[in-house]
Order: sequence, then C-alpha cells, then structure tokens
Amino acid sequence: MKNKKLITLGFASIAVAITLLFSTNLFASAKEKENKEASRLEALAKFTKVISIVEQYNVDNVTIEELMDKALAGMMNNLDAHSNYLTQKDYKNLKVQTNGEFGGLGITVGVRDGALSVIAPLEGTPADKAGVKAGDIILKINEKSTLNMTIDEAVAIMRGKVGTPIELTIVREGETKPLEIKIVRGNITIESVYTKSIGNDIQYIRVASFDKKVINDVTKAIKKRKATTKGIVLDLRNNPGGLLDQAVGLVDLFVDKGDIVSQKGRNKTDDEIYTAKTENTVTQVPLVVLVNGGSASASEIVSGSLQDHKRAIIVGQNTFGKGSVQVVLPITEEEAIKLTIARYYLPSGRTIQAVGVKPDIEVYPGEVKTNKNDFAIKEADLKKHLKEELEKVDGKQEEDEAKKDSKYIISDEMMNKDIQLKEGVDIIKALIITKGL
Repeated sequence: MKNKKLITLGFASIAVAITLLFSTNLFASAKEKENKEASRLEALAKFTKVISIVEQYNVDNVTIEELMDKALAGMMNNLDAHSNYLTQKDYKNLKVQTNGEFGGLGITVGVRDGALSVIAPLEGTPADKAGVKAGDIILKINEKSTLNMTIDEAVAIMRGKVGTPIELTIVREGETKPLEIKIVRGNITIESVYTKSIGNDIQYIRVASFDKKVINDVTKAIKKRKATTKGIVLDLRNNPGGLLDQAVGLVDLFVDKGDIVSQKGRNKTDDEIYTAKTENTVTQVPLVVLVNGGSASASEIVSGSLQDHKRAIIVGQNTFGKGSVQVVLPITEEEAIKLTIARYYLPSGRTIQAVGVKPDIEVYPGEVKTNKNDFAIKEADLKKHLKEELEKVDGKQEEDEAKKDSKYIISDEMMNKDIQLKEGVDIIKALIITKGL
C-alpha cells in the first residue's frame, strides 16, 4: 500500500512538473513575443525620430515625402544587389520594359563585387555592334559615375528614345585604361533561337535569351532534324536569362525524370520544385552546352541542371552567378518594391548565387591555331584560284549562293575562329563514336 502511495505521489509530481514546464514555456514564449514587439516599436520610433530631425535641421529643404523615398531606397538597396524601391517613374519604366516597347542598347547588367557589370550584350543590338563585351565594368554613363548606382537607375538612364546617342566608359580586363564606347539607341528585337548544321549529323542550337517562345522553337528545331541528328551543341554563351518556365521546359526536352530546379525562400509558400516529365522529352542524343561569364540566371539553371543529371558536357567558362528570385510587389497604384524572395537550387542541392556553374571542361575564347604549309600547292588552292577566275566571268552568283547556305551551316573555317565551339563539336564527335551512333 505504501508503494502504491509513493507511485501515485510520483505520478502526481511528474504531472505537476510537466504543468509547470508547459506554463514556463508559455510564459517564456509570451515574454519573447512581448520583447520582440517592444524592440520593433523601439526601432520604428528611432526611425521616426531620425526622419523628424533631418526634416527640421537639414541644410536643404527636403520634404517628408522625399525623405521617405530616400529612406525606402536606401533600405532596399542594402538588402542585396537585386532588391530596390521603385518610385512612380521607376515603376512606369519597368512596365514599359516588360511590354518590350522601348529604345535601348541591348545589354543586360548586374552588380558583381559592388561594380555595375555587363552580364552580356544581346546579339545584333547596338551595344553588341559597338563592341561591348560580357564582363565589362561600366564606370560612367554619359559622364555620370555608376558608383552606388542601382541596376534600375542604370537601366533607366541607358533606355531612351530610338536614335539618341549615349556614351559608356568601361573598364575591361586586359586593357590598360578605360574605354569610351559611343552607342546610338535602337529598337531591341532579338532572335532568341536559331539553328545551324555542323556536318551531316550534328545540330547547333543557339538560345540568345529565354523569351516565351524558346521551348516551342527548340522543340520544332530538334524534331525537324531528328532523323539525321546524332549530337547537339546547345550554345548559351552571353545568354542573360529570362523566363523560368522556359528554362525548366528546355531542360525537360533532354531529361526524362528527376528534379530540374527548386526555389527556396524564407516562407514555405515561396518554395517550389520543378520536375522533369517523361512525355516532354524529345531527344536522348549526346549533348554539349557552351557557357561563359555572360551566361546568367535561366542559362545557369539549364546548364547546371543538365550537368547534375550528367546529361550534358558543359564547356567554356564559369557562369555569372545569379541564382535569386525577385518579385515586384506594388505598395501603391504607382509605386512598388522589387524584392528577393528565394534562391534557386540545382538538383544536387548546390546554389548558383554568387558561385555560378563551373564547366566540366574549361576553354577560354579565341581562335584555333593552325600551321599552314605555304610552300605546298594543293588542289584546293588551285580550285580556289579557278573559282575566282570564274567569278570574273560569271559574276558573284556562286558566291551569293554560298553565303546564303552559310546562314544555316557552320563550316570548319568558322569553327576555327571559335575555339570553344570547336572543342564542343570535337567532344560531341567523340561521344557519337563511343555510343556507336
């Protein structure tokens, strides 16, 4: 009986202890919440006090509205390189850019190591034709320093009326002094996808940017030549990115199962996993992907995911390293904030942000060095001479036809001017042989 009493007392003591512990936890939680709220109110009070002091004593007559705009801009800019406060003018410019109706230079910019850098010039645009290159650091825009300038501020200055001039002062690796590049703004229209043939059985697919037609255009191109294609070179060099769904869809054309990319944020509602579907796969032929420092965002998702799945050999240089997700959140009808809410993660779990994708085979840009024997007279040299003589008689018709055909064909001579492409093609040829295709 005594033991029963002790056991009962023991259970009662445990119950009391659990009740006290639970009550203590609740008290601690409530206290923590109370302290957090007090700290929040204290911080807001400090902010209000500073605003009031500046408004009262600052040498310039700055309105409360101007002070708030400056405070919001400073707060957002200090979060990360891609978050910022959009004033009425900025928000309007962003809507114009989204609609695609604007005059500009045709470059995508980002902030790297605190400097405004060119991610990539878009092919065929004024910046590309003027000689702007991926990796260039923009020091000045029309004599205005870019130090402490946000990406959106820089973009707003560079956009403008078609036909108007602009001057960029840039710092380029390998150059001893800054370069001044004059550009005339133009309409930015880009051919996002185009294809060419390399020999009889290799297909070259260039994706310049990820617009809404990429999946459709690449699918059509692959299916059109599926019967004869034994290997594909996918060129993502100087591709600054674009739509996430198009990047996911492009990977899905080559991968039949598994995760493609995931995004993880502070809130679980921002988390998302994108997975490959077997029915979307259109080809299993060997694949090489070309990348460089101008390959960013969506390009890095594609190259990194294909690399993790061991579906492609990545050739070129380390990519830019932009792996964060931004959303535009309106705060009034005319103002908004652009906020980083998540980061992208590749199937292996690695991040792209500030790291980029490291190629499997690193190849620097340049030409292939070839040794020619100038003392040997070959049949090809004789044919070339006879061809030139025929042109004098028959005109340029044959030459024009050759140029027309070269639009869809990459010759050996063209590859010798692009060592990264040459390396990629050689790898594809080796894969075709080893797989017995």
